[in-house]
Amino acid sequence: MTVVNAPRMHIIETYFECCGFDHTFLQGGTSVYLWNLSRTFADRGHRVSIVTPAHGRLDDLRQRYDVEDLPYEDTYTLPVALDPRIWQGFPAQADLALRTTAHRIRLAGVDLYFLANEYLNRLPDTFYPPYSAKGRDLVFFKPLVFQVDSVRFLRGWFADEKAVVHAHEPYYHYLLPAALREDPTKTVVSNVQSNMPIAKKVYAPEVERLFELLGVDVELPGPDPATDAPPAIVQYQQLTHLHYTYPADHVAIYELTADHADLVDFLSPGQLDFYAGFRDTPFEALFRRLPIADVVRRNAHKMFVGGCAISDQWLAWDPAGVDRAEVLGGLGLDPALPTFFHNARYAVHHKGQIELMRAVDRVLNEGLEANFVIRCISGNGIDDPFFHEVAARHPTRLHFEWERVEEARVFSYAAASDFALFPSKFEMDTFLIAQGEAMAVGAVPIATDQRGMEHFRHADRPETATGFAVNRSFAEDDELLTAALAERIREAAALWSDDPGRYRELSERASAVARTFTWDHCADLHLAAFTDLWEGRPAALSTELALRNGWFDLLPDDSVTASAALAHGDIEAYERRAPLDPDAALTMFRAAWRRADFAVCERVLDRFPDAVPADESARLRERSRVLGDGRLEYRLPHAERVEIVEARRSSARALPDVRTLERRAPGRFTGEAPGAGGRLLLTLSSGRTTWDEVRHD
Repeated sequence: MTVVNAPRMHIIETYFECCGFDHTFLQGGTSVYLWNLSRTFADRGHRVSIVTPAHGRLDDLRQRYDVEDLPYEDTYTLPVALDPRIWQGFPAQADLALRTTAHRIRLAGVDLYFLANEYLNRLPDTFYPPYSAKGRDLVFFKPLVFQVDSVRFLRGWFADEKAVVHAHEPYYHYLLPAALREDPTKTVVSNVQSNMPIAKKVYAPEVERLFELLGVDVELPGPDPATDAPPAIVQYQQLTHLHYTYPADHVAIYELTADHADLVDFLSPGQLDFYAGFRDTPFEALFRRLPIADVVRRNAHKMFVGGCAISDQWLAWDPAGVDRAEVLGGLGLDPALPTFFHNARYAVHHKGQIELMRAVDRVLNEGLEANFVIRCISGNGIDDPFFHEVAARHPTRLHFEWERVEEARVFSYAAASDFALFPSKFEMDTFLIAQGEAMAVGAVPIATDQRGMEHFRHADRPETATGFAVNRSFAEDDELLTAALAERIREAAALWSDDPGRYRELSERASAVARTFTWDHCADLHLAAFTDLWEGRPAALSTELALRNGWFDLLPDDSVTASAALAHGDIEAYERRAPLDPDAALTMFRAAWRRADFAVCERVLDRFPDAVPADESARLRERSRVLGDGRLEYRLPHAERVEIVEARRSSARALPDVRTLERRAPGRFTGEAPGAGGRLLLTLSSGRTTWDEVRHD
């Protein structure tokens, strides 16, 4: 899809770090994304501006670029309301006296604008304030200073110029959409770069004060109503990395961005789908009860996929030019063995690296003949001794490193490898460029079946799959993931040795799939959406998105499908198209049983008690029972793990008590029964995680 006859637009990219044009400035992947996308827009003939902080690096920039000091000076006082529960010993409001200047570099057809002042110049090495600064050092508000400065700069420097403002990551621009919504010359596209908790909130008085400064007249949403969700489920969310409970005087940043932006942009179809409903996760049941679910629904028509891509440089290099023997031999490994590669920042929960190292240790201890090249990138080294112990146990089979190295060296590692390991967890990955890079040079992926990674097709059916999948994981120390990884590694090594033809087929397919993710394609997706905005065409709800998420009330009757209604167990939606007869009722019951959606099973039985065979309805009623000795017996054939979660008598942010029932046989679990408020967390063989309860009759 190449966008033809698109009007020449002014596209303004803005983010806290837009330094991908210079590797010495680079901090994170968003910078790389922004620079590649901006250059591609410029190559298509559009005017492109980038607005970002100077981060105290202007003198450094002057040594390598022509830096133009602009006739722009903005002197004002920024009022920051401080939450007294966090900022103890500080006044109720910090008044930051600021003098902001602007500086420009023109490079590759892109205008880069750098804003500088006392706060934006701090932290020149790391850019981002450490979390430890919260409640201790006002540098914590450096990103907030940039938000206000960027709004004032956009209003002042670009004034009445028509432009599409493309702002990245809601946490770094939650003031901007509302601040520009009354400007008829500016449309705002909010880009969700990471799967940050969707209900993440900030102190409401802070937002109110800054909106007053900026002259923004919008009503902030009130506090969330009390939820009827069981305390055990609420407390458990601290362990999922998907949701946290906030005081009543806080406001959700995604609500501020989604409600006031013109479009909401995602990096992949799976990321959008995940963020819309959190299906099959421990958070799903609570999410549906929260006001943020309504925010998603009422803004669903704005959601689109702008995509992401693999770097042009990586795609241009020739993997055939890499000498496998030289690369692997230079690492002390045997080039004649199947080789597995992992490349990610050191983030043990996000990247599944504890389970990865345990799986590697397990298969090597068993005697598997294979190599592993494991990169866990960290500027401060690896603080977990277990990682070093595993590396020391297998010096001729495992190369372990954490240093930042030149991209060409990483390319050589990937090109010399046969498989790529990406067991990411908690659905934190939204595109995962590193997996695409490894696949592009022929490495067959072994990766988590996360929604945000499904575009790489490693979890497809065999005839279209690019590699191997392991189930999603929402547990911090997940033996199921470790065991699944070990099994896939064994399977992959056997395939490489015993069926080289099938291995080559997977390798070629993996490379072909990855190489479709180009910046040209990403630009096409964005320009199609931007053109509609530029020309005043309203966004429309995707019928497919509504059907996938069960938003049947947002659709006309003729758009509702029986298959979607059956999949969601929605009797009312089904009956908008056809009567629910016994055959359809049985289909709905069985689909709900596979999902462990027992409430739907009960509703179907209430309507059609004779449609479900007696043995199946008995399985539903008898799945759990408390024995005479107070122990619980739980039976569900497609459950892989059953945990008991019980709330503690304290705040919603307390950690609950969690214990795992003993798996006595496939689908059969026993252990001490929970109290009346306890809940069962089920992990199914499909990878779905959901909740059940024990009835104390």
